[in-house]
Amino acid sequence: MSQLSILFKYFNYFVSAKTKHDIHSPFVFQLLTKAIKQKTSATAFTEIEALRNSLLKNKSMITIEDFGAGSRTNNGNSRQICEIAKNQAKSPKYAQLLYRLVEYFQPENVLELGTSLGISTAYMAKAAPNAKITTIEGSESIASMAVENFKSLNIQNISIIKGNFDVQLPLMLENSDPLDFVFFDGNHRKTPTLSYFKSCLKHKNNNSVFVFDDIHWSAEMEEAWEIIKQSPEVSVSVDLFFIGLVFFRKESTKEHFIIRF
Repeated sequence: MSQLSILFKYFNYFVSAKTKHDIHSPFVFQLLTKAIKQKTSATAFTEIEALRNSLLKNKSMITIEDFGAGSRTNNGNSRQICEIAKNQAKSPKYAQLLYRLVEYFQPENVLELGTSLGISTAYMAKAAPNAKITTIEGSESIASMAVENFKSLNIQNISIIKGNFDVQLPLMLENSDPLDFVFFDGNHRKTPTLSYFKSCLKHKNNNSVFVFDDIHWSAEMEEAWEIIKQSPEVSVSVDLFFIGLVFFRKESTKEHFIIRF
Protein backbone atom coordinates (compact mmCIF):
# COMPACT_ATOMS: atom_id res chain seq x y z
CA MET A 1 0.00 0.00 0.00
CA SER A 2 1.46 3.36 -1.02
CA GLN A 3 2.10 6.19 1.43
CA LEU A 4 -0.55 8.23 -0.38
CA SER A 5 -3.13 5.47 0.16
CA ILE A 6 -2.26 5.30 3.84
CA LEU A 7 -2.59 9.08 4.18
CA PHE A 8 -6.00 8.93 2.50
CA LYS A 9 -7.11 6.11 4.82
CA TYR A 10 -5.80 8.00 7.84
CA PHE A 11 -7.76 11.09 6.83
CA ASN A 12 -10.96 9.03 6.60
CA TYR A 13 -10.18 7.41 9.94
CA PHE A 14 -9.54 10.75 11.64
CA VAL A 15 -12.79 12.24 10.36
CA SER A 16 -14.92 9.27 11.41
CA ALA A 17 -13.13 8.34 14.66
CA LYS A 18 -14.95 8.86 17.94
CA THR A 19 -13.82 10.78 21.01
CA LYS A 20 -14.58 10.03 24.65
CA HIS A 21 -17.80 12.02 24.39
CA ASP A 22 -19.15 9.48 21.88
CA ILE A 23 -18.30 6.34 23.89
CA HIS A 24 -21.16 4.76 25.83
CA SER A 25 -19.45 1.54 26.85
CA PRO A 26 -18.20 1.92 30.47
CA PHE A 27 -15.33 -0.51 29.80
CA VAL A 28 -14.12 1.32 26.68
CA PHE A 29 -14.66 4.75 28.25
CA GLN A 30 -12.45 3.78 31.20
CA LEU A 31 -9.89 2.29 28.83
CA LEU A 32 -9.83 5.48 26.78
CA THR A 33 -9.61 7.93 29.68
CA LYS A 34 -7.38 5.90 32.03
CA ALA A 35 -4.96 4.35 29.51
CA ILE A 36 -5.21 5.33 25.86
CA LYS A 37 -5.53 9.09 26.41
CA GLN A 38 -3.96 9.26 29.84
CA LYS A 39 -1.08 11.73 30.12
CA THR A 40 1.83 9.83 31.60
CA SER A 41 5.39 10.85 32.36
CA ALA A 42 7.64 8.12 33.73
CA THR A 43 11.34 7.83 34.42
CA ALA A 44 11.30 4.79 32.15
CA PHE A 45 10.36 7.00 29.19
CA THR A 46 13.51 9.09 29.58
CA GLU A 47 15.74 6.02 29.92
CA ILE A 48 14.31 4.20 26.93
CA GLU A 49 14.24 7.27 24.70
CA ALA A 50 17.90 7.94 25.54
CA LEU A 51 18.62 4.40 24.32
CA ARG A 52 16.58 5.03 21.17
CA ASN A 53 18.57 8.20 20.45
CA SER A 54 21.84 6.32 20.75
CA LEU A 55 20.56 3.63 18.36
CA LEU A 56 19.48 6.30 15.87
CA LYS A 57 23.10 7.49 15.78
CA ASN A 58 24.59 4.02 15.38
CA LYS A 59 25.69 3.53 11.77
CA SER A 60 27.08 0.02 12.27
CA MET A 61 25.93 -2.56 9.73
CA ILE A 62 24.42 -5.90 10.68
CA THR A 63 23.15 -8.83 8.62
CA ILE A 64 19.56 -9.76 9.35
CA GLU A 65 17.15 -12.56 8.60
CA ASP A 66 13.65 -11.31 7.78
CA PHE A 67 10.82 -13.87 7.93
CA GLY A 68 8.04 -11.28 7.72
CA ALA A 69 6.70 -8.90 5.09
CA GLY A 70 10.00 -7.05 4.88
CA SER A 71 10.73 -3.35 5.01
CA ARG A 72 9.16 -0.54 2.99
CA THR A 73 12.54 1.15 2.73
CA ASN A 74 15.15 -1.62 2.35
CA ASN A 75 14.77 -5.10 0.88
CA GLY A 76 18.40 -6.12 1.49
CA ASN A 77 19.64 -8.27 4.35
CA SER A 78 22.33 -5.81 5.50
CA ARG A 79 21.12 -2.74 7.34
CA GLN A 80 22.43 -0.01 9.56
CA ILE A 81 21.31 -0.13 13.16
CA CYS A 82 20.13 3.47 12.87
CA GLU A 83 17.90 2.45 9.95
CA ILE A 84 16.33 -0.37 11.96
CA ALA A 85 15.78 1.99 14.89
CA LYS A 86 14.17 4.55 12.60
CA ASN A 87 11.94 2.24 10.55
CA GLN A 88 11.14 -0.73 12.78
CA ALA A 89 11.07 0.49 16.37
CA LYS A 90 7.69 1.74 17.55
CA SER A 91 7.51 5.53 17.76
CA PRO A 92 7.43 7.09 21.25
CA LYS A 93 3.70 7.77 20.87
CA TYR A 94 2.80 4.12 20.31
CA ALA A 95 5.52 2.60 22.49
CA GLN A 96 4.24 4.72 25.38
CA LEU A 97 0.69 3.64 24.56
CA LEU A 98 1.85 0.05 25.07
CA TYR A 99 3.35 1.10 28.40
CA ARG A 100 0.05 2.63 29.52
CA LEU A 101 -1.96 -0.40 28.39
CA VAL A 102 0.31 -2.81 30.26
CA GLU A 103 0.37 -0.52 33.30
CA TYR A 104 -3.45 -0.31 33.21
CA PHE A 105 -4.16 -4.04 32.85
CA GLN A 106 -1.12 -5.31 34.84
CA PRO A 107 -0.84 -8.64 33.01
CA GLU A 108 1.22 -11.44 34.53
CA ASN A 109 2.16 -13.17 31.27
CA VAL A 110 3.05 -11.02 28.24
CA LEU A 111 4.03 -12.24 24.78
CA GLU A 112 5.49 -10.12 22.00
CA LEU A 113 5.93 -11.37 18.45
CA GLY A 114 8.66 -9.21 16.93
CA THR A 115 11.29 -7.86 19.31
CA SER A 116 13.33 -5.80 16.85
CA LEU A 117 15.79 -3.75 18.94
CA GLY A 118 13.61 -4.14 22.03
CA ILE A 119 12.19 -0.64 22.41
CA SER A 120 8.55 -1.72 22.74
CA THR A 121 9.59 -4.73 24.83
CA ALA A 122 11.39 -2.46 27.25
CA TYR A 123 8.37 -0.18 27.61
CA MET A 124 6.12 -3.14 28.44
CA ALA A 125 8.65 -4.63 30.86
CA LYS A 126 9.04 -1.32 32.70
CA ALA A 127 5.25 -0.95 32.95
CA ALA A 128 4.87 -4.30 34.72
CA PRO A 129 8.19 -5.18 36.40
CA ASN A 130 6.68 -8.25 38.07
CA ALA A 131 5.28 -9.65 34.82
CA LYS A 132 6.88 -12.39 32.76
CA ILE A 133 7.69 -10.89 29.35
CA THR A 134 8.46 -13.32 26.51
CA THR A 135 9.47 -11.90 23.15
CA ILE A 136 10.29 -13.72 19.91
CA GLU A 137 12.62 -12.28 17.26
CA GLY A 138 13.33 -13.93 13.92
CA SER A 139 16.69 -12.31 13.29
CA GLU A 140 19.41 -13.63 15.58
CA SER A 141 21.64 -10.59 15.08
CA ILE A 142 18.85 -8.16 15.99
CA ALA A 143 17.84 -10.34 18.95
CA SER A 144 21.40 -10.23 20.25
CA MET A 145 21.35 -6.44 20.10
CA ALA A 146 18.02 -6.39 21.94
CA VAL A 147 19.54 -8.47 24.75
CA GLU A 148 22.31 -5.91 25.15
CA ASN A 149 19.72 -3.12 25.18
CA PHE A 150 17.79 -4.83 27.97
CA LYS A 151 20.99 -5.16 29.98
CA SER A 152 21.76 -1.47 29.51
CA LEU A 153 18.31 -0.63 30.91
CA ASN A 154 18.73 -3.11 33.78
CA ILE A 155 15.59 -5.02 32.77
CA GLN A 156 15.48 -8.56 34.13
CA ASN A 157 11.94 -9.76 33.46
CA ILE A 158 12.33 -10.39 29.71
CA SER A 159 13.00 -13.77 28.09
CA ILE A 160 13.91 -13.59 24.40
CA ILE A 161 13.47 -16.47 21.96
CA LYS A 162 15.39 -16.36 18.70
CA GLY A 163 14.03 -17.93 15.54
CA ASN A 164 11.19 -18.22 13.05
CA PHE A 165 7.77 -17.59 14.64
CA ASP A 166 6.30 -20.57 12.79
CA VAL A 167 8.69 -22.85 14.66
CA GLN A 168 9.19 -21.05 17.96
CA LEU A 169 5.64 -19.92 18.77
CA PRO A 170 4.11 -23.44 18.94
CA LEU A 171 7.03 -24.62 21.08
CA MET A 172 6.69 -21.66 23.42
CA LEU A 173 2.92 -22.10 23.75
CA GLU A 174 3.22 -25.78 24.67
CA ASN A 175 4.27 -24.89 28.21
CA SER A 176 2.80 -21.41 28.46
CA ASP A 177 0.58 -20.07 31.19
CA PRO A 178 -2.56 -18.28 29.94
CA LEU A 179 -1.63 -15.25 27.84
CA ASP A 180 -2.78 -12.04 29.49
CA PHE A 181 -1.34 -9.63 26.92
CA VAL A 182 -0.05 -10.29 23.40
CA PHE A 183 1.55 -7.77 21.04
CA PHE A 184 1.57 -8.98 17.41
CA ASP A 185 4.30 -7.03 15.63
CA GLY A 186 6.41 -9.45 13.65
CA ASN A 187 4.82 -10.41 10.38
CA HIS A 188 2.65 -7.96 8.47
CA ARG A 189 0.96 -10.52 6.25
CA LYS A 190 -2.56 -11.88 6.40
CA THR A 191 -2.04 -15.64 6.64
CA PRO A 192 0.73 -15.62 9.27
CA THR A 193 -1.07 -12.97 11.34
CA LEU A 194 -4.24 -15.06 11.42
CA SER A 195 -2.24 -18.20 12.17
CA TYR A 196 -0.52 -16.59 15.16
CA PHE A 197 -3.84 -15.14 16.34
CA LYS A 198 -5.50 -18.57 16.25
CA SER A 199 -2.57 -20.16 18.08
CA CYS A 200 -2.64 -17.56 20.84
CA LEU A 201 -6.43 -17.67 21.01
CA LYS A 202 -6.18 -21.14 22.57
CA HIS A 203 -4.28 -19.63 25.49
CA LYS A 204 -6.37 -16.51 26.17
CA ASN A 205 -8.50 -15.85 29.21
CA ASN A 206 -11.52 -13.64 29.75
CA ASN A 207 -9.36 -10.60 30.50
CA SER A 208 -6.71 -11.10 27.83
CA VAL A 209 -5.68 -8.17 25.63
CA PHE A 210 -4.40 -8.76 22.09
CA VAL A 211 -2.73 -5.82 20.36
CA PHE A 212 -2.12 -5.85 16.59
CA ASP A 213 0.37 -3.49 15.01
CA ASP A 214 -0.11 -1.80 11.61
CA ILE A 215 -3.64 -3.04 10.97
CA HIS A 216 -3.89 -0.71 7.94
CA TRP A 217 -0.32 -1.39 6.71
CA SER A 218 -1.58 -3.21 3.60
CA ALA A 219 -4.78 -4.53 2.03
CA GLU A 220 -4.11 -8.01 3.37
CA MET A 221 -3.48 -6.71 6.90
CA GLU A 222 -6.83 -4.93 6.71
CA GLU A 223 -8.40 -8.24 5.64
CA ALA A 224 -6.76 -9.98 8.59
CA TRP A 225 -8.02 -7.28 10.96
CA GLU A 226 -11.59 -7.66 9.67
CA ILE A 227 -11.47 -11.42 10.24
CA ILE A 228 -10.04 -10.96 13.74
CA LYS A 229 -12.75 -8.43 14.65
CA GLN A 230 -15.46 -10.82 13.51
CA SER A 231 -14.05 -13.79 15.41
CA PRO A 232 -16.74 -15.23 17.72
CA GLU A 233 -14.33 -15.10 20.65
CA VAL A 234 -13.76 -11.35 20.29
CA SER A 235 -16.28 -9.21 22.16
CA VAL A 236 -14.76 -5.72 21.90
CA SER A 237 -12.36 -4.35 19.28
CA VAL A 238 -10.79 -0.91 19.06
CA ASP A 239 -9.25 0.64 15.94
CA LEU A 240 -6.61 3.30 16.70
CA PHE A 241 -5.56 3.22 13.03
CA PHE A 242 -1.93 2.16 13.47
CA ILE A 243 -2.82 -0.26 16.26
CA GLY A 244 -5.84 -2.47 16.88
CA LEU A 245 -6.96 -3.84 20.26
CA VAL A 246 -9.19 -6.85 20.87
CA PHE A 247 -10.80 -8.10 24.07
CA PHE A 248 -12.60 -11.31 24.98
CA ARG A 249 -14.78 -10.21 27.89
CA LYS A 250 -17.89 -12.40 28.01
CA GLU A 251 -19.67 -9.70 30.02
CA SER A 252 -19.31 -7.18 27.16
CA THR A 253 -21.63 -6.87 24.17
CA LYS A 254 -19.87 -7.44 20.87
CA GLU A 255 -18.98 -4.00 19.56
CA HIS A 256 -16.33 -2.31 17.43
CA PHE A 257 -14.97 1.17 18.13
CA ILE A 258 -12.95 3.52 15.94
CA ILE A 259 -11.31 5.94 18.35
CA ARG A 260 -9.25 9.01 17.56
CA PHE A 261 -5.73 8.73 18.90
